[in-house]
Amino acid sequence: MTPKAPREDFSDEDMKITEPKDYAAGLGGVVHSMEPALKQMGPLRTAKLLLKMNHKDGFDCMSCAWPDPDRRKPAEFCENGAKAVTWEATPLKIQRSFWDEHSLTSLEDKTEYWLGMQGRITEPVYKPKGSDHYAPISWDRAFDIIGTHLRELESADEAAFYTSGRASNEAAFLYQLFARVLGTNNLPDCSNMCHESTGTAMVETVGIGKSTIAYNDFGKSDLIIIMGQNPGTNHPRMLTALQEAKENGAQIVAVNPLPEAGLFGYKDPQAVKGYIGKATKLADQFIQVRSGGDMALLQAISKRVLEAEGRAPGTVLDHDFIAAHSDGFEAFAEHIAQLDERAVEQATAVPTAEIDELADRYIQADSAIICWAMGITQHRKAVDTIREIMNLLFLRGNIGKPGAGASPIRGHSNVQGDRTMGVWEKMPESFMDALGAEFGFEPPREHGYDAVDGIRALAEGKLKVWVGLGGNLLGAISDTNLAEAGMRGTQLSVQLSTKLNRSHVITGEEALVLPVLGRTEIDVQASGPQYITVEDTVCAVHASHGQIPPVAPDARSEVAVIAGMAHAALGDRYGIDWLSFAENYDRIRDRIARVVPGCEDYNAKTRRRDGFVLPNGPRDSRTFHTETGKARITVNDLEPVECPPGRLILQTLRSHDQFNTTIYSLNDRYRGIKKGRSVIFVNPDDLAELGIEDGQIVDIFSEWQDEPDRVLRGFRAVSYPTARGCAAAYFPEANVLVPLDSAALESNTPVSKAVIVRLEPSTTPVGVGRPAVV
Repeated sequence: MTPKAPREDFSDEDMKITEPKDYAAGLGGVVHSMEPALKQMGPLRTAKLLLKMNHKDGFDCMSCAWPDPDRRKPAEFCENGAKAVTWEATPLKIQRSFWDEHSLTSLEDKTEYWLGMQGRITEPVYKPKGSDHYAPISWDRAFDIIGTHLRELESADEAAFYTSGRASNEAAFLYQLFARVLGTNNLPDCSNMCHESTGTAMVETVGIGKSTIAYNDFGKSDLIIIMGQNPGTNHPRMLTALQEAKENGAQIVAVNPLPEAGLFGYKDPQAVKGYIGKATKLADQFIQVRSGGDMALLQAISKRVLEAEGRAPGTVLDHDFIAAHSDGFEAFAEHIAQLDERAVEQATAVPTAEIDELADRYIQADSAIICWAMGITQHRKAVDTIREIMNLLFLRGNIGKPGAGASPIRGHSNVQGDRTMGVWEKMPESFMDALGAEFGFEPPREHGYDAVDGIRALAEGKLKVWVGLGGNLLGAISDTNLAEAGMRGTQLSVQLSTKLNRSHVITGEEALVLPVLGRTEIDVQASGPQYITVEDTVCAVHASHGQIPPVAPDARSEVAVIAGMAHAALGDRYGIDWLSFAENYDRIRDRIARVVPGCEDYNAKTRRRDGFVLPNGPRDSRTFHTETGKARITVNDLEPVECPPGRLILQTLRSHDQFNTTIYSLNDRYRGIKKGRSVIFVNPDDLAELGIEDGQIVDIFSEWQDEPDRVLRGFRAVSYPTARGCAAAYFPEANVLVPLDSAALESNTPVSKAVIVRLEPSTTPVGVGRPAVV
């Protein structure tokens, strides 16, 4: 039976708060995976898809970018992966009557959850200028509207082409080519909002902005340090790798302001012991760091490593690595020697004894991996913090050897592949030279807008056309109200999507929503069935094959839609036959092979059952393509987050039943939240100090320089054991509190993990009213 879309929206009036969990997965993970899948898709569709997910002849998970092991289990998916499949492969469709019944104005007050629950988009829809409704339109007419707007621009830089991390390598390569042949490098993407700080720091220090480990290194490591990351919710399959590492003798240290279930215990849902007995203890040590204190913590550990070397020369540092493969050590050692321990204590709120314990674990480990995610990358000093991660690894030669290295954990499937394929506003000259030579044109060389600068350009009226390849920019970006006002000022907004989200509701004067196929769906073009390729977080590239028929005849692949837009806007400029790329994706892969480093013979390599792994100098041969040809040990000045009395440092985060801006349910099982999202987690001692009771309804005001305060009204204060002086609220709801100008130095990533807020008693009922600026 086909499920029905909810007609009424959801509220938080029935929200319930219970005790948080102390372990992840287990029977609950199985139940919460299968229950929505069976309800939405039925048993046959569920079995067909889930048993092919992440398998060598199946399709790649459309949620996180966690790598696949060499030996796959029959059920090679996690709870949130199953929910992502259910969300995409639901047979529920938006009917034509929906567009007549719902004006855009009426949809503005709908939640992301309600919008996503309406079902799949099945045909192109268009909002003309002056209208408040979408209406179905033909593909030819849609392409004609896009082509006309792009041809009439005074400059190609009046257009921007946003990309979600879920796009395939083939779609990403064609998309960036389209933008550059048009004449612009305005290619903002979701990386700008998450791991841009990682790329900035690692390209400088090791010459590549990617993980320097392979999947199997987890099983060979003596010590794994997990910083600013919640694997139980955001990368649940990582828990299996951590459990295997523990069984092989590894120690695990978790560094985070919040105690998260997946950092402490794990019940493997594919093993008998996952249902009976106790959970596997994962973290041997938990460092509850104050938000923004990670850089000071890392410097303090490095200082202890250097001091230990001073007490026992030649036994702690890897002198061979430092001498042969790095530079900058002397200046770094001199700088760290001056580190003020009182400043460390103030910045981290971590007792000295705990820092000593972690430093000793690091010194005793022959091999160490440091993992991190957005709890590190979304700070003002994020780039410097990641440089300090690299410094610490370099001191003991923990790079380019088994069980050791830097492991940024990418959050979105193929976000890394998109960047490899050229989706970046400032690709290196070597890539642009190769692209121009392959297609016979001169690519634009001036750097384009990233996501934050793109929103700023929208607000300033510099962009007339905005095209979004998947994703939900307006839901994901900081400073929600400013972003939405800017989008309304465009002449045309275009979204390539599977389901509705906030970015379809807030539009330009004219707007198009174009339905595309999902990962689960079979893609048949003129030459026959097609496959796509993706790159995971450890640089492994492999094929992905859809398994079920398309949701509707009018849904087209991303590649086909991009080719259609480019053909309409550019014709045969430079002799590029855009439509031929959609007929046979091998033609795209042949071009990728001649443009993208490491992708030579791409068609043959991606047809291998195991795919292939892109070259990685630091991992493969301790080769560093930096300015000096060596690993760069850097000097970084500490700058703790300043928080005035009576204020808190707020971070945004996901609930458990969520992936990016996609909300699977209103529950956050591991944190004890049911049927609601309008909450702010605060340490009980901070609540008492602020005179706020547990469960009290509050308004959250963010304070930024001399700007008017931003406010979220009607949120429930929840007593939670987060670090003192810190608080947390859900993304994307809390994005309205993050100022656009509050961005990481050098990377320009929104500072979503260090927002200074104050709480005031509210007269607004919980969960009622849109976020507003006071």
